[in-house]
Amino acid sequence: MTDTATSGVNQVFQLKSASVSMTALELHYFDNDDFEATLRDKISQAPGFFKDIPIIVSLDKYEGLDSELDFFKIIGTCRRHNIHVVGVRGGNDDQRRLARGAALALLPGNSQRDRAHEQTREPESTATGETPEATEPAATNTTEPSPARVINQPVRSGQQVYAPDGDLIILAPVQAGAEVLAAGNIHVYGPLRGRALAGIHGAESARVFCQSLEAELVSIAGHYKISEDLQDNGWKSAVQIQLRDDLLVVTPLDKA
Repeated sequence: MTDTATSGVNQVFQLKSASVSMTALELHYFDNDDFEATLRDKISQAPGFFKDIPIIVSLDKYEGLDSELDFFKIIGTCRRHNIHVVGVRGGNDDQRRLARGAALALLPGNSQRDRAHEQTREPESTATGETPEATEPAATNTTEPSPARVINQPVRSGQQVYAPDGDLIILAPVQAGAEVLAAGNIHVYGPLRGRALAGIHGAESARVFCQSLEAELVSIAGHYKISEDLQDNGWKSAVQIQLRDDLLVVTPLDKA
């Protein structure tokens, strides 16, 4: 590299925190033929959504045999369909060992996060083995909820707007080809024509509100409907969309 190219640069790279929305493939069992057939069916419903996306394989609800779990076949099948497996969430020690052997990143599952949280909250015991009683009331938690992100301008095709910690409020249209994501609810005070993904960290209570439902795709906590499915109810009208029993339900706002 020339001196000109490196002028003013002190480091080769920097590491910075980043929040990235990612789709989880929740695996219940693995059979190579069934896996590819199901994957093809999902892609046919929304081909543009799945093209070149990164995914993680979630093993939190895996009920198959460990001996049937072949991450190399999963990776290969996904790559043939332009989907990139980057990691595994959850799983037991043997399953995570298989994932490590396939050079996949290892992410904690829901039960693993719960155990880690409980361990940090274990009470201290006295010498007699008894837990000391509190003599003063605990301090009140005054943490305020994360503020909503407010967008005043239209979200145009090719743009992505992200609210990683709370709600997303858009006071303008969301055009076709645009994508809006939020950890909480999404409010669109105008037509929603692009893709809206609410509850991206798993909040099943999240909702999507819009003045005119014309979306390419709506997702809540990983459960989604594409345009063809959304047209059955509330199309081009003011609606709210919520998750009930793992299904997205569309309700007109005047009947909510």
